[in-house]
Amino acid sequence: MSASVPPPERLKKPLAVPRRHMFGPGPSNVPPRVLEAGASPIIGHMHPEMFEIMSDIKSGIQYLFQTQNNMTLALSGTGHTAMECSIFNTVEPGESVLTAVNGIWGERAADMAERIGARVNTIVAPPGCCFTHEEIEQALSTHRPVLFFLTHGESSTGVLHPLDGIGDLCHKYDCLFLVDSVASVGGVPLFMDQQGIDILYTGSQKVLNAPPGTAPISFSQRACQKAFNRKTKPVSFFLDLTWLANYWGCDGQSARKYHHTGPVSAFYSLRESLSIIAEEGLESSWERHRKVAEYFHDGLENMGLKLFVKDKNVRLPTVTTIVAPPGYDWKEITSYIMKTHNVEISGGLGPSVGLVLRVGLMGCNSSKAGVDMVLGALKDALKHCHKSRV
Repeated sequence: MSASVPPPERLKKPLAVPRRHMFGPGPSNVPPRVLEAGASPIIGHMHPEMFEIMSDIKSGIQYLFQTQNNMTLALSGTGHTAMECSIFNTVEPGESVLTAVNGIWGERAADMAERIGARVNTIVAPPGCCFTHEEIEQALSTHRPVLFFLTHGESSTGVLHPLDGIGDLCHKYDCLFLVDSVASVGGVPLFMDQQGIDILYTGSQKVLNAPPGTAPISFSQRACQKAFNRKTKPVSFFLDLTWLANYWGCDGQSARKYHHTGPVSAFYSLRESLSIIAEEGLESSWERHRKVAEYFHDGLENMGLKLFVKDKNVRLPTVTTIVAPPGYDWKEITSYIMKTHNVEISGGLGPSVGLVLRVGLMGCNSSKAGVDMVLGALKDALKHCHKSRV
Protein backbone atom coordinates (compact mmCIF):
# COMPACT_ATOMS: atom_id res chain seq x y z
CA MET A 1 0.00 0.00 0.00
CA SER A 2 1.01 3.61 -0.52
CA ALA A 3 -0.14 6.89 0.96
CA SER A 4 -3.30 7.98 -0.84
CA VAL A 5 -3.81 11.24 1.04
CA PRO A 6 -1.38 13.85 -0.32
CA PRO A 7 0.53 16.24 1.94
CA PRO A 8 -1.58 19.36 2.50
CA GLU A 9 -0.41 22.37 0.54
CA ARG A 10 -1.22 24.67 3.44
CA LEU A 11 1.42 22.99 5.61
CA LYS A 12 4.11 23.79 3.05
CA LYS A 13 3.76 27.44 4.01
CA PRO A 14 5.63 28.74 7.10
CA LEU A 15 3.60 29.32 10.24
CA ALA A 16 2.42 32.92 10.47
CA VAL A 17 0.93 34.15 13.76
CA PRO A 18 -0.06 37.81 14.17
CA ARG A 19 0.97 39.82 17.21
CA ARG A 20 -2.13 41.11 18.99
CA HIS A 21 -3.00 43.06 22.11
CA MET A 22 -4.99 40.46 24.07
CA PHE A 23 -7.44 42.41 26.21
CA GLY A 24 -10.23 39.83 26.15
CA PRO A 25 -11.14 37.63 29.12
CA GLY A 26 -8.27 35.26 28.27
CA PRO A 27 -5.84 34.14 27.15
CA SER A 28 -3.73 37.17 27.93
CA ASN A 29 -0.44 38.21 26.38
CA VAL A 30 2.61 36.15 27.34
CA PRO A 31 5.74 38.09 28.38
CA PRO A 32 8.97 37.41 26.42
CA ARG A 33 10.70 35.70 29.35
CA VAL A 34 7.82 33.22 29.70
CA LEU A 35 7.93 32.50 25.96
CA GLU A 36 11.69 32.04 26.17
CA ALA A 37 11.32 29.63 29.09
CA GLY A 38 8.88 27.56 27.06
CA ALA A 39 11.45 27.32 24.26
CA SER A 40 14.02 25.66 26.54
CA PRO A 41 15.33 22.23 25.49
CA ILE A 42 13.03 19.28 26.06
CA ILE A 43 13.97 16.86 28.84
CA GLY A 44 12.14 13.73 29.92
CA HIS A 45 9.00 14.13 31.97
CA MET A 46 10.42 11.60 34.49
CA HIS A 47 13.94 13.05 34.66
CA PRO A 48 15.20 14.27 38.05
CA GLU A 49 15.59 17.78 36.65
CA MET A 50 11.92 17.76 35.66
CA PHE A 51 10.93 16.73 39.17
CA GLU A 52 12.89 19.73 40.49
CA ILE A 53 10.97 22.02 38.13
CA MET A 54 7.71 20.45 39.31
CA SER A 55 8.74 21.10 42.92
CA ASP A 56 9.36 24.74 42.00
CA ILE A 57 5.89 24.89 40.46
CA LYS A 58 4.32 23.33 43.55
CA SER A 59 5.97 25.93 45.81
CA GLY A 60 4.86 28.72 43.49
CA ILE A 61 1.25 27.54 43.55
CA GLN A 62 1.31 27.28 47.33
CA TYR A 63 2.41 30.92 47.43
CA LEU A 64 -0.12 32.00 44.81
CA PHE A 65 -2.97 30.23 46.64
CA GLN A 66 -1.63 31.08 50.13
CA THR A 67 -1.81 27.47 51.25
CA GLN A 68 0.32 24.91 53.08
CA ASN A 69 -1.50 22.02 51.40
CA ASN A 70 0.85 19.20 50.44
CA MET A 71 -1.59 18.09 47.71
CA THR A 72 -0.74 20.98 45.41
CA LEU A 73 0.13 20.47 41.75
CA ALA A 74 -0.52 21.54 38.16
CA LEU A 75 -2.77 19.53 35.89
CA SER A 76 -1.96 18.87 32.25
CA GLY A 77 -4.94 20.72 30.82
CA THR A 78 -6.97 23.90 31.06
CA GLY A 79 -9.25 25.16 33.81
CA HIS A 80 -12.00 22.80 32.66
CA THR A 81 -9.62 19.94 33.42
CA ALA A 82 -9.25 21.22 36.97
CA MET A 83 -13.01 21.61 37.34
CA GLU A 84 -13.49 17.98 36.33
CA CYS A 85 -10.61 16.77 38.50
CA SER A 86 -12.13 18.48 41.53
CA ILE A 87 -15.56 16.95 41.01
CA PHE A 88 -14.53 13.54 39.69
CA ASN A 89 -12.28 12.81 42.68
CA THR A 90 -14.53 13.99 45.51
CA VAL A 91 -18.02 13.04 44.30
CA GLU A 92 -19.46 9.56 43.79
CA PRO A 93 -22.63 8.56 41.94
CA GLY A 94 -25.75 9.37 43.94
CA GLU A 95 -24.08 11.94 46.19
CA SER A 96 -25.46 15.45 46.49
CA VAL A 97 -23.69 18.43 44.90
CA LEU A 98 -24.66 22.09 45.22
CA THR A 99 -23.51 24.65 42.67
CA ALA A 100 -23.88 28.42 42.83
CA VAL A 101 -24.90 29.72 39.42
CA ASN A 102 -24.44 33.43 38.73
CA GLY A 103 -22.76 32.94 35.36
CA ILE A 104 -21.58 30.22 33.02
CA TRP A 105 -19.08 28.45 35.30
CA GLY A 106 -21.65 27.33 37.83
CA GLU A 107 -23.65 25.92 34.92
CA ARG A 108 -20.59 24.00 33.69
CA ALA A 109 -19.86 22.56 37.15
CA ALA A 110 -23.45 21.38 37.48
CA ASP A 111 -23.23 19.72 34.06
CA MET A 112 -20.04 17.88 34.99
CA ALA A 113 -21.47 16.63 38.27
CA GLU A 114 -24.63 15.42 36.56
CA ARG A 115 -22.56 13.44 34.04
CA ILE A 116 -21.06 11.29 36.80
CA GLY A 117 -24.43 10.56 38.39
CA ALA A 118 -24.47 13.11 41.20
CA ARG A 119 -27.71 14.59 42.51
CA VAL A 120 -27.21 18.20 41.55
CA ASN A 121 -29.01 21.19 43.01
CA THR A 122 -28.35 24.83 42.23
CA ILE A 123 -28.85 28.23 43.75
CA VAL A 124 -29.21 30.90 41.09
CA ALA A 125 -28.51 34.62 41.17
CA PRO A 126 -29.05 37.03 38.27
CA PRO A 127 -25.95 37.79 36.18
CA GLY A 128 -23.95 40.52 37.91
CA CYS A 129 -25.11 39.56 41.41
CA CYS A 130 -23.87 37.51 44.38
CA PHE A 131 -25.31 35.18 47.00
CA THR A 132 -25.90 36.02 50.64
CA HIS A 133 -24.66 33.79 53.45
CA GLU A 134 -28.28 33.13 54.33
CA GLU A 135 -29.07 31.86 50.83
CA ILE A 136 -26.04 29.59 50.86
CA GLU A 137 -26.71 28.19 54.32
CA GLN A 138 -30.37 27.54 53.50
CA ALA A 139 -29.33 25.51 50.46
CA LEU A 140 -26.64 23.64 52.42
CA SER A 141 -29.16 22.78 55.12
CA THR A 142 -31.78 21.66 52.61
CA HIS A 143 -29.67 19.60 50.20
CA ARG A 144 -26.82 18.41 52.47
CA PRO A 145 -24.25 18.26 49.64
CA VAL A 146 -20.81 16.68 49.87
CA LEU A 147 -19.48 19.49 47.67
CA PHE A 148 -20.40 23.16 47.15
CA PHE A 149 -19.09 24.91 44.02
CA LEU A 150 -18.63 28.68 43.80
CA THR A 151 -16.87 30.85 41.23
CA HIS A 152 -14.67 33.50 42.81
CA GLY A 153 -14.13 35.56 39.66
CA GLU A 154 -17.08 35.03 37.31
CA SER A 155 -15.53 36.10 34.01
CA SER A 156 -18.80 35.80 32.07
CA THR A 157 -20.47 38.50 34.18
CA GLY A 158 -17.59 40.38 35.83
CA VAL A 159 -18.46 39.51 39.43
CA LEU A 160 -15.92 39.02 42.22
CA HIS A 161 -17.77 36.93 44.80
CA PRO A 162 -16.90 37.47 48.49
CA LEU A 163 -15.52 34.29 50.09
CA ASP A 164 -15.13 35.08 53.79
CA GLY A 165 -17.26 32.87 56.01
CA ILE A 166 -18.48 30.50 53.29
CA GLY A 167 -15.88 27.83 54.09
CA ASP A 168 -17.07 27.80 57.71
CA LEU A 169 -20.66 27.38 56.55
CA CYS A 170 -19.72 24.44 54.35
CA HIS A 171 -17.80 22.71 57.12
CA LYS A 172 -20.70 23.23 59.51
CA TYR A 173 -22.71 20.97 57.19
CA ASP A 174 -19.83 18.53 56.51
CA CYS A 175 -19.46 19.80 52.96
CA LEU A 176 -16.32 20.49 50.90
CA PHE A 177 -15.87 24.02 49.55
CA LEU A 178 -14.72 24.11 45.90
CA VAL A 179 -13.70 27.46 44.40
CA ASP A 180 -12.98 28.36 40.78
CA SER A 181 -10.38 31.14 40.74
CA VAL A 182 -9.41 30.97 37.06
CA ALA A 183 -10.11 34.66 36.41
CA SER A 184 -9.21 36.01 39.84
CA VAL A 185 -6.18 34.48 41.54
CA GLY A 186 -3.10 36.68 41.41
CA GLY A 187 -5.21 39.74 40.67
CA VAL A 188 -7.23 39.95 43.89
CA PRO A 189 -6.68 38.88 47.52
CA LEU A 190 -7.32 35.16 48.00
CA PHE A 191 -6.32 33.05 51.01
CA MET A 192 -7.06 29.36 50.55
CA ASP A 193 -6.23 28.17 54.06
CA GLN A 194 -7.53 31.18 55.97
CA GLN A 195 -10.80 31.23 54.01
CA GLY A 196 -11.47 27.53 54.53
CA ILE A 197 -11.34 26.54 50.86
CA ASP A 198 -11.01 22.78 50.37
CA ILE A 199 -10.29 22.72 46.64
CA LEU A 200 -8.97 25.66 44.66
CA TYR A 201 -7.91 25.79 41.04
CA THR A 202 -6.99 28.24 38.31
CA GLY A 203 -5.71 28.34 34.74
CA SER A 204 -2.33 29.35 33.42
CA GLN A 205 -3.55 31.78 30.75
CA LYS A 206 -5.08 34.60 32.79
CA VAL A 207 -3.23 36.65 35.43
CA LEU A 208 -0.29 34.23 35.30
CA ASN A 209 0.33 35.19 31.64
CA ALA A 210 1.46 31.68 30.70
CA PRO A 211 0.27 29.83 27.60
CA PRO A 212 -3.03 27.96 27.99
CA GLY A 213 -2.72 24.31 28.93
CA THR A 214 -1.80 23.92 32.61
CA ALA A 215 -4.09 24.24 35.62
CA PRO A 216 -2.78 24.79 39.17
CA ILE A 217 -4.89 23.02 41.78
CA SER A 218 -4.74 22.32 45.51
CA PHE A 219 -6.66 19.99 47.84
CA SER A 220 -7.03 20.40 51.60
CA GLN A 221 -6.52 17.47 53.96
CA ARG A 222 -10.30 17.27 54.31
CA ALA A 223 -10.70 17.02 50.53
CA CYS A 224 -7.95 14.39 50.30
CA GLN A 225 -9.65 12.29 52.95
CA LYS A 226 -12.84 12.29 50.87
CA ALA A 227 -10.99 11.55 47.62
CA PHE A 228 -8.86 8.72 48.99
CA ASN A 229 -11.68 6.92 50.85
CA ARG A 230 -14.02 6.43 47.90
CA LYS A 231 -16.08 3.30 47.39
CA THR A 232 -15.65 3.57 43.61
CA LYS A 233 -12.81 4.59 41.33
CA PRO A 234 -12.96 8.09 39.81
CA VAL A 235 -14.51 7.98 36.36
CA SER A 236 -11.33 9.38 34.80
CA PHE A 237 -7.98 7.59 34.90
CA PHE A 238 -6.24 10.70 33.60
CA LEU A 239 -7.59 12.82 36.47
CA ASP A 240 -7.33 10.19 39.23
CA LEU A 241 -5.81 12.05 42.18
CA THR A 242 -4.06 8.91 43.47
CA TRP A 243 -2.00 8.73 40.29
CA LEU A 244 -1.52 12.50 40.05
CA ALA A 245 -0.35 12.68 43.66
CA ASN A 246 2.38 10.16 42.92
CA TYR A 247 3.43 11.87 39.66
CA TRP A 248 3.82 15.17 41.54
CA GLY A 249 5.56 13.64 44.55
CA CYS A 250 2.70 14.47 46.91
CA ASP A 251 2.06 10.97 48.28
CA GLY A 252 5.25 10.38 50.27
CA GLN A 253 6.36 7.48 48.06
CA SER A 254 10.04 7.15 47.24
CA ALA A 255 9.45 6.32 43.58
CA ARG A 256 7.21 7.97 41.01
CA LYS A 257 5.28 5.82 38.53
CA TYR A 258 4.55 6.70 34.94
CA HIS A 259 1.02 8.08 34.66
CA HIS A 260 1.07 10.37 31.63
CA THR A 261 3.57 12.43 29.69
CA GLY A 262 3.33 15.90 31.19
CA PRO A 263 3.55 18.96 28.92
CA VAL A 264 7.22 19.67 29.61
CA SER A 265 7.44 22.98 27.75
CA ALA A 266 4.21 24.22 29.32
CA PHE A 267 5.61 23.41 32.76
CA TYR A 268 8.71 25.51 31.95
CA SER A 269 6.44 28.43 31.08
CA LEU A 270 4.28 27.98 34.17
CA ARG A 271 7.34 27.93 36.41
CA GLU A 272 8.55 31.19 34.88
CA SER A 273 5.17 32.88 35.26
CA LEU A 274 5.02 31.86 38.93
CA SER A 275 8.53 33.25 39.33
CA ILE A 276 7.40 36.61 37.92
CA ILE A 277 4.49 36.91 40.35
CA ALA A 278 6.76 35.88 43.24
CA GLU A 279 9.21 38.61 42.25
CA GLU A 280 6.49 41.27 42.17
CA GLY A 281 4.82 39.98 45.33
CA LEU A 282 1.15 39.10 45.70
CA GLU A 283 0.23 42.25 47.61
CA SER A 284 1.80 44.44 44.92
CA SER A 285 0.02 42.50 42.17
CA TRP A 286 -3.32 42.78 43.94
CA GLU A 287 -2.90 46.53 44.41
CA ARG A 288 -1.79 47.11 40.82
CA HIS A 289 -4.81 45.26 39.44
CA ARG A 290 -7.14 47.21 41.73
CA LYS A 291 -5.74 50.61 40.75
CA VAL A 292 -5.68 49.85 37.03
CA ALA A 293 -9.28 48.57 37.12
CA GLU A 294 -10.46 51.71 38.90
CA TYR A 295 -8.63 53.85 36.32
CA PHE A 296 -10.36 51.89 33.55
CA HIS A 297 -13.79 52.15 35.16
CA ASP A 298 -13.42 55.92 35.57
CA GLY A 299 -12.44 56.21 31.92
CA LEU A 300 -15.43 54.18 30.77
CA GLU A 301 -17.86 56.27 32.82
CA ASN A 302 -16.29 59.47 31.49
CA MET A 303 -17.09 58.18 27.99
CA GLY A 304 -20.73 57.70 29.01
CA LEU A 305 -20.50 53.91 29.15
CA LYS A 306 -22.04 51.92 32.00
CA LEU A 307 -20.58 49.09 34.03
CA PHE A 308 -22.65 45.89 34.15
CA VAL A 309 -21.92 45.11 37.82
CA LYS A 310 -23.59 47.90 39.77
CA ASP A 311 -22.02 47.19 43.17
CA LYS A 312 -18.45 48.53 43.10
CA ASN A 313 -17.46 46.18 45.90
CA VAL A 314 -18.05 43.05 43.82
CA ARG A 315 -16.57 44.15 40.50
CA LEU A 316 -13.88 41.79 39.24
CA PRO A 317 -10.70 43.86 38.64
CA THR A 318 -9.29 41.40 36.12
CA VAL A 319 -12.31 41.17 33.78
CA THR A 320 -14.58 44.19 33.37
CA THR A 321 -18.08 43.86 31.95
CA ILE A 322 -19.42 46.92 30.14
CA VAL A 323 -23.12 47.26 29.33
CA ALA A 324 -23.37 46.83 25.56
CA PRO A 325 -23.78 50.37 24.17
CA PRO A 326 -27.44 50.89 23.17
CA GLY A 327 -28.05 51.09 19.44
CA TYR A 328 -24.81 49.33 18.50
CA ASP A 329 -24.13 45.77 17.37
CA TRP A 330 -21.56 44.47 19.87
CA LYS A 331 -20.12 42.14 17.22
CA GLU A 332 -19.40 45.10 14.95
CA ILE A 333 -17.65 46.90 17.81
CA THR A 334 -15.35 43.98 18.66
CA SER A 335 -14.63 43.27 14.97
CA TYR A 336 -13.83 46.93 14.27
CA ILE A 337 -11.47 47.15 17.23
CA MET A 338 -9.67 43.97 16.19
CA LYS A 339 -9.37 45.03 12.54
CA THR A 340 -8.45 48.67 13.15
CA HIS A 341 -6.46 48.57 16.38
CA ASN A 342 -5.26 44.94 16.55
CA VAL A 343 -6.87 44.76 19.99
CA GLU A 344 -9.01 41.88 21.23
CA ILE A 345 -11.98 42.56 23.46
CA SER A 346 -14.93 40.21 23.75
CA GLY A 347 -18.69 40.04 23.89
CA GLY A 348 -20.62 38.22 26.59
CA LEU A 349 -20.55 34.51 27.43
CA GLY A 350 -23.39 32.28 28.57
CA PRO A 351 -26.02 34.38 30.35
CA SER A 352 -24.29 37.64 29.42
CA VAL A 353 -24.31 37.12 25.63
CA GLY A 354 -25.65 40.24 23.94
CA LEU A 355 -25.63 42.16 27.22
CA VAL A 356 -22.00 43.13 27.68
CA LEU A 357 -18.56 43.76 26.30
CA ARG A 358 -15.77 42.10 28.29
CA VAL A 359 -12.28 43.52 28.75
CA GLY A 360 -9.48 41.64 30.49
CA LEU A 361 -6.70 43.47 32.34
CA MET A 362 -4.62 40.60 33.65
CA GLY A 363 -1.00 40.23 34.65
CA CYS A 364 1.29 42.21 32.36
CA ASN A 365 -1.77 43.59 30.56
CA SER A 366 -2.93 45.31 33.74
CA SER A 367 -1.40 48.75 33.18
CA LYS A 368 -2.59 52.31 32.60
CA ALA A 369 -0.97 52.21 29.15
CA GLY A 370 -3.09 49.17 28.32
CA VAL A 371 -6.21 50.91 29.60
CA ASP A 372 -5.49 53.97 27.47
CA MET A 373 -5.14 51.73 24.43
CA VAL A 374 -8.49 50.02 25.06
CA LEU A 375 -10.30 53.29 25.83
CA GLY A 376 -8.96 54.85 22.63
CA ALA A 377 -10.06 51.84 20.60
CA LEU A 378 -13.54 51.89 22.15
CA LYS A 379 -13.92 55.61 21.54
CA ASP A 380 -12.92 55.16 17.91
CA ALA A 381 -15.32 52.23 17.47
CA LEU A 382 -18.27 54.17 18.87
CA LYS A 383 -17.46 56.98 16.44
CA HIS A 384 -17.25 54.79 13.33
CA CYS A 385 -19.57 51.82 13.96
CA HIS A 386 -23.22 52.03 12.91
CA LYS A 387 -25.63 53.24 15.58
CA SER A 388 -29.30 52.56 15.14
CA ARG A 389 -31.68 55.44 15.76
CA VAL A 390 -34.41 53.07 16.92
